[in-house]
Amino acid sequence: MKTYQLVGIGNAVGDVITQCNDAFLTEKNIEKGIMQLVEQDRSAELYEAMGESVQTPGGSVANTIAGAGALGLDAAFIGRVCDDDLGQFYAKAMQDDGIDFVNPPVANGDLPTSRCMIFVTPDAERSLNTYLGISSELSSDDVPTEVAGNAQIMFLEGYLFDKDKGKTAFMEAARAARAGGGKAGISISDPFCVERHRDDFLSLIKNELNFVIGNEDEMKALFQTDDLDEALQKTASICDLVVCTRSADGVSVVESGKRVDIATKKITAIDTTGAGDQFAAGFLFGMATGRDVEICAKMGCVAAAEVISHIGPRPETDVKVLFEQAGLL
Repeated sequence: MKTYQLVGIGNAVGDVITQCNDAFLTEKNIEKGIMQLVEQDRSAELYEAMGESVQTPGGSVANTIAGAGALGLDAAFIGRVCDDDLGQFYAKAMQDDGIDFVNPPVANGDLPTSRCMIFVTPDAERSLNTYLGISSELSSDDVPTEVAGNAQIMFLEGYLFDKDKGKTAFMEAARAARAGGGKAGISISDPFCVERHRDDFLSLIKNELNFVIGNEDEMKALFQTDDLDEALQKTASICDLVVCTRSADGVSVVESGKRVDIATKKITAIDTTGAGDQFAAGFLFGMATGRDVEICAKMGCVAAAEVISHIGPRPETDVKVLFEQAGLL
């Protein structure tokens, strides 16, 4: 049975990215800077309103897995797409990127493949409007035990917490990975996810996971505090490894109670879409290849800096070369 260095479970979402101004957001009643869930009709309306756009297979953890695969990790992604045009594009694009797309497109699916329309304003802020479609129906049936049980690292996406069957799939996947000698962790995904499912998040982190990755707003939301230091301390009390991205202020990592803060170089962002996803890709590459957490965090920062330098959520240059230039390899 094949062993994977990294396996991700998440929403398989086709990303459609366009640039616009703030007036367009106002005209279309798009709330700036956050992810909003939309229904199928609203999705079609916004899609029609988009101008020139870039289409790519997306989803937070899918972007992370693709980034890690591009760095050379043997990686797989578990997610649901419909056997429609977008679903076929998605599955082929992941395979073309060297990622094992574990689940074939679902034939005769009741729901279409998920998509996210991303509007990027001149200040590089992104506003996401996501139609979840079939991806949110992921359940334990979609998670082969032989894949989860042979993962060196299992990485889960918090967005899938909105349905009970997604939570169950996560729990079973994490247990299978750990039973096989691997580690399991989660991307918190969004503070709104935490607010909807705080108790379940905390229970999963405490009882089933080895690590958690999130930004400062997400970390604060876990324990309903405005004090980041308090949030990190409390999260570290229930999880061995806590990784908190802080935008231009760098990264804070707490491993077994010991905190390390890593500064980042300030650069002008073109598009922040995928910054957290590619940070995770760099960090998990470091974990999978035996680096210490400080090097892992620095790798994450390099990967994030690359992706915010252009439009789109995935790297356009060889990030491994950037690691070498930064003295990280």
